[in-house]
Amino acid sequence: MTSTFEEYDQLDIPEDLPVLPVRDMVVFPDMIAPLFVGRELSLAAVEKALSGQRLVMLVTQRHITAENPRAEDLFDVGTVGLVVRMRRLPDDRLKILVQGLRKARIDSMVQERPYFSARVRPIVDLPLDELSVETEALMRSLKDKLHDYSATSEQFGPDVIRALEGLKDPGRLADLTAANLALPVAAGQEVLELPDPVKRLRRVIDHLMHEMEVNTTRSRIETRVKDSMGEARREFYLREQMKQIRSELGEVAEDDTAELERHLRQAGLPEAVQAEADKQLKRLLRMSPESSEAATLRTYLEWLGDMPWKAPPVDKVDLARSMAILDKDHLGLEQAKDRVIEHLAVRKLNPDSPAPILCFVGPPGVGKTSLGQSIARALDRPFGRIALGGVRDEAEIRGHRRTYVGAMPGRIAQAIKQAGAVNPVLVLDEVDKIGRDMRGDPTAALLEVLDPEQNHAFVDHYLNVPIDLSKVLFVTTANRVDTIPPALLDRMEVIELPGYTPEEKKAIAERFLLPRQRARCGLEEAQVELSPETLNWLVERYTQEAGLRQLEQVLGRICRKVARQVGEGKDVGQFEAASLAELLGPTMHRPLECLKEDVVGVVHGLAWTPAGGQVLQVEAARMQGSGRLILTGQLGDVMKESAQTALSHVRSLEDRLDFLPAFFESADLHIHVPAGAIPKDGPSAGLAMGVALVSLALERPVRRRVAMTGEITLRGRILPVGGVREKILAANRAGLTEVVLPEQNAEDLSLLPAAIREGIQIHLVATLEQALELALEKGSA
Repeated sequence: MTSTFEEYDQLDIPEDLPVLPVRDMVVFPDMIAPLFVGRELSLAAVEKALSGQRLVMLVTQRHITAENPRAEDLFDVGTVGLVVRMRRLPDDRLKILVQGLRKARIDSMVQERPYFSARVRPIVDLPLDELSVETEALMRSLKDKLHDYSATSEQFGPDVIRALEGLKDPGRLADLTAANLALPVAAGQEVLELPDPVKRLRRVIDHLMHEMEVNTTRSRIETRVKDSMGEARREFYLREQMKQIRSELGEVAEDDTAELERHLRQAGLPEAVQAEADKQLKRLLRMSPESSEAATLRTYLEWLGDMPWKAPPVDKVDLARSMAILDKDHLGLEQAKDRVIEHLAVRKLNPDSPAPILCFVGPPGVGKTSLGQSIARALDRPFGRIALGGVRDEAEIRGHRRTYVGAMPGRIAQAIKQAGAVNPVLVLDEVDKIGRDMRGDPTAALLEVLDPEQNHAFVDHYLNVPIDLSKVLFVTTANRVDTIPPALLDRMEVIELPGYTPEEKKAIAERFLLPRQRARCGLEEAQVELSPETLNWLVERYTQEAGLRQLEQVLGRICRKVARQVGEGKDVGQFEAASLAELLGPTMHRPLECLKEDVVGVVHGLAWTPAGGQVLQVEAARMQGSGRLILTGQLGDVMKESAQTALSHVRSLEDRLDFLPAFFESADLHIHVPAGAIPKDGPSAGLAMGVALVSLALERPVRRRVAMTGEITLRGRILPVGGVREKILAANRAGLTEVVLPEQNAEDLSLLPAAIREGIQIHLVATLEQALELALEKGSA
């Protein structure tokens, strides 16, 4: 800035002046500068100057951080200035406007407190007789460069350029140029202390050229950046501008990165997880917010923050309450309930005991999944369910690595996040129906998940940090165990859930299923009433399953029919068995034909299927032929071998039993198992086939109320079979009153409900001949 106070240029400078330390700038002659004064020694110096000629010695501090400088902290050379204007601020500071007059040197310090006072001596530039050609060239060069510099910088406005154009003195030109260049303190002080105006002029030109080069380089970089800026960066700049606009309007939204960082801090991450989160958060801060990688990384960090990490509260175990919840939700299933209560008792005594891996195996509809929900209620824990049926990709369990597009955590991690706790009850449904292909074997990934010795540090490929699954209570469900890999089955405690008896079905329908269907259809209790006889008819004639799904579907059909009648204004009430046909149509299951009379060569066999037990008829017939054994009914290899074994043993009995003359000569024997569209296999029909053949050979009918199961050997021994409980329940549903079992299956009878044991007479046999005495009419062959 130019001076308007030329009259002070020849002013006599007093010998002693108050000294005002300046911290972050160098004041040159002819320079007008605003200063804020707040330190006590500075305020005192200004007050002293204002009380006299308003002159003050402006000296720059060597160390700008010194709040209470000493004499040695000040440069010796400064500028005598005039306090042109003063205004007192509300915080007791002063704002002054000073005019630089002449350079001066401090010869000695008169006092340091309460303000600096010094004996000063003006500095006179070395005299120049006349401007040399070199000096004039330097001045013109400086002025030309100032014109160029002003085109790219706002430091030199038009007024300043015009003032500099009119200067003829090289020293004053150098000083005023340096004052407007805003040089660093060290560089500015060096220029101020040079007594030779030509040397000072050269040094100012050097600084100006450096500033021009910096400005040119910066402009070139900005141009290059703008040229390479794509649509995403352009959008980023626009968004930044929008942020600044909102800031001016007072509508600034909190930075989502800061919010994400706070969310991670509050999540209670373990030490290893926190270290990984901090590492990735630093990467995110260095990325452009609009880049796709930043969006992927932000999603990953949100997953880390949303996962439950904090230790769960100590379980409050109340065995009586837990048992009451299980009994309220499920009728029967005593073995499963006892195992859950045992686990709770152990947790009560030892809270750190590992959770068991339970595997509920049973027919569809017996309540395997809903039992898992009841366990969660009994334990006061969140519940989650993972359907594994048809899963073929290992990444469904372990997650996808983040390098893949659309990567996500595996189902285990997702279920824990949705549960919101580190100790939920997770049901892995249909574990026996997991597939495998070129993408991997999901059951292999489950080996780590379901191993209490390993799952405390389960690593999901997406999250890539250890997750503690040891607090999770895993419950798996399956219809059969033979399709589960042995290594996986070995890690689980198998609990079999058998099918329901007709009495249990009726009780469940009355207590749970019918009220639920009434509520879904908006009906009142009086509008749908089913008598015990009606329920019994429904169970026997419209359902023949081990579970309850068909029964609930039938009840739902009844309620919907009633809802329609209510909507049409018709009267409804209690339903009898005879009126069910009008609502449901003909019965879906009818009694077996052989139950009407005893038939030669027809035996009731018992089979096990994933849907529960089933009654099969085994029919045998003899015809003229060449001694062949004909087997039909879509029998498997094992069942065909059982038929051949039974035939061989029956032929060995020909000398001891009163068979028809020449029964096996010039004749073919045909064994057929009805329902030919359904594949059948297994050894348990061997006993029934042997009895059917002997019945045919003796022409003695088989008692129609007797069913049997067992594997037969060449010597006529009857070996144990599986699925005894389900088979006996099937016999009970079919109205059979006696069942013949292998003697070695005696221990399985303890699993039968008391009502079934009382309703069916069980016979245990070791040989075919013992079974013949029980199955054939007249008691003996």
